[in-house]
Amino acid sequence: MPGAVAATRWSTTYELLHAAFAIPAAIVGGVIAIRLARRAEARVQRTLGRAGGVRAAKIGRLLGLAGILVAVTAAGAVTIYELLAYVSN
Repeated sequence: MPGAVAATRWSTTYELLHAAFAIPAAIVGGVIAIRLARRAEARVQRTLGRAGGVRAAKIGRLLGLAGILVAVTAAGAVTIYELLAYVSN
């Protein structure tokens, strides 16, 4: 999401509202990160910790959750904006 917002800042053809098209990609990326972190944690459990990567799995899960939360927040902001634009007309 921050990358999409920054891209609209320097573009002359896109506006800030166009960054909303990145919301589904952010949600999908967050879900993928969480699923990969779960798989990594399961691998650590199977190998009794010998595979390593416990910290990386936890960080991956945290970043995936943060990505989903940012996307949901952006979706809420776009929804409120559209609602206010509709009411003002």
